[in-house]
Amino acid sequence: MTGNRKGLGYGVSAYLLWGLFPLYWPLLKPAGALEILAQRMVWSLILLGAVLAVTRGFGAVRRLMADRSRMALLTLAAVLVSINWGVYIWSVNSGHVVESSLGYFINPLFTIMLGVLVLKERLSRAQWIAVGIATAAIVVLSVDYGRLPWIALTLAVTFGGYGFLKKQVSAGAVESLTVETAVMAGPALVTLLVLAEQSRLVFGHAGSANALLLAATGVVTALPLLLFGAAARRLPLTSIGLLQYLAPVLQFGVGVGIRHEPMPPARLLGFALVWIALVVLTADALTRRHRNVGLARAAEAVAA
Repeated sequence: MTGNRKGLGYGVSAYLLWGLFPLYWPLLKPAGALEILAQRMVWSLILLGAVLAVTRGFGAVRRLMADRSRMALLTLAAVLVSINWGVYIWSVNSGHVVESSLGYFINPLFTIMLGVLVLKERLSRAQWIAVGIATAAIVVLSVDYGRLPWIALTLAVTFGGYGFLKKQVSAGAVESLTVETAVMAGPALVTLLVLAEQSRLVFGHAGSANALLLAATGVVTALPLLLFGAAARRLPLTSIGLLQYLAPVLQFGVGVGIRHEPMPPARLLGFALVWIALVVLTADALTRRHRNVGLARAAEAVAA
């Protein structure tokens, strides 16, 4: 019970931090999305190196990097999460917080489709209904925006693919994130050097407060991931699945309530359809879990 309570606290903290990201990225201006992304990778690697030095975890990282198949998966994961981070930072700082929140709302639905297309899993009737409602939502939102909601779709696809690859690797959060940031640290450093050569580098040229905030992107990246890792070890997957909606709900609230992004009726209808799909999906997951628990208890009773 105590472990569950601690796990819940860790999980809520992680998703609260992720949900409040739209308030942080604008503070880094006048740095552009490309520089913020590069700074985030470099400072994350520095911080993770310090964590590994304290925990003596370099051995696990070396073993991970020596495994070619896992290294290939983590390299691809690093590319996907870099695209995800870059698009998300740009969208927040360009006034598209609401659409970015949509990406994380539809992510569970994309993960389901990934299971069907890649793992050849079969969907239940409720899951098919949820996917159908979500598809209708994307059509409604495309009509409202006058284009495909590409920001949301890019965020959902890259984050869903990233999670899928990380599941295949099955490595510790700190170790795998260290490998990913190490893979992208080279391109990140080159990016910063090019920006400096072109006199477009903001770090060190916009005051000490801006420099500290850019350097803090390492902590901002690593802290929620570490909290999430602690929660995942203590909570069942269904609890984690329910907690994941905290972040996009907060992002949506920031976009509408603080950034005052427009929410016309058609757009609200599209979001409402997504939320209905998620309710159907969550109800189906909880029903399945309850049924499985009941079957397990019945089997234990028979065995006893």
